[in-house]
Amino acid sequence: MFDPEKMTPEQKAKAFEMAKQEMEYRVDLFNRLSASCFDKCIEKRFKDGDLNTGENSCVDRCAAKYWQVVGIVGQMLGGSAMQGGMQ
Repeated sequence: MFDPEKMTPEQKAKAFEMAKQEMEYRVDLFNRLSASCFDKCIEKRFKDGDLNTGENSCVDRCAAKYWQVVGIVGQMLGGSAMQGGMQ
């Protein structure tokens, strides 16, 4: 099991840097998803404070498709990384 108490300072620094990069990646991913779905689904002239039914459905479908594509790309990149490691 993972025990941070047994890590060297270099290992802790590396783990912290990896966690920081992962967080930056996830924030960027969320920001891209938000911007993409907002541009596609939200009417430019705001009429209400809440999303209407059509906008809500559009955002739901857009987010689902976005995550599906991210998963497919991740699998493709993971597969090519594994193939590159085997050569």
